Amino acid sequence: MSASKKKKKRQGQTPDTYRRIFDVFKAPVCEFDCGEKCAPLSGGESLCCSTGVAIPVANKAEFKFLRSRSDLWHEFVPADAAGRKVADELADECMAMECKGVRHCERDNRSLACRAFPFFPYITREGTMLGLSYYWDFEDRCWLISNLERVTVTFVRQAMAAFLMLMADDQGEFDVYKDHSAVMRRVFSRWRQDIPVLTPDGNALSVKPRGAAVRRLTTFYTHGPYQSAEAFARAVREQSG
Repeated sequence: MSASKKKKKRQGQTPDTYRRIFDVFKAPVCEFDCGEKCAPLSGGESLCCSTGVAIPVANKAEFKFLRSRSDLWHEFVPADAAGRKVADELADECMAMECKGVRHCERDNRSLACRAFPFFPYITREGTMLGLSYYWDFEDRCWLISNLERVTVTFVRQAMAAFLMLMADDQGEFDVYKDHSAVMRRVFSRWRQDIPVLTPDGNALSVKPRGAAVRRLTTFYTHGPYQSAEAFARAVREQSG
């Protein structure tokens, strides 16, 4: 549920890092509960609230801060080989964690990964944080990725501010997201698709994965079951067996 944290050991993040981040990053991603849109295809709950789909990864400083405020979070205990692989590959300063579930959500105690999902800061080859793009692995499951126009500019601005604060305390986080942005360029280049990026001035950009061409995004793409009402209804029927 975040960019890979397999980097070398880093220092700089403290529980106070997350106190400051959570003070500025409180805005919901859109003006309604988008989890209701994907729930019919995710076992009745939000896609991003199921560790069967997305396992939250956090710095141990973040976990320490969250535990000081609430018992909502606990260390993730893998139940299968895939979960063990995620946990085993994390850097020493990171950990996988799990909350009590969507029905027990405490919005003020959501992790950074929860607040930002499905987005991460997109960083150009030149090292400029252009805006927010998304974790493309969730294109066919996350309703919001097919409805980027619903994302509020307040969310984008607060998320960008939060990531800048994180990177100011830990340069390694900048490197992680720059590397992840490079992976996105390679993937979208193979797909022959432009990369959508939401900017804090309220615009949406279409970024060529090769070269440096950027233009205003005017057409928002839809994916998987969210391409039409008929496709969604069919996917729900298939999900129901």
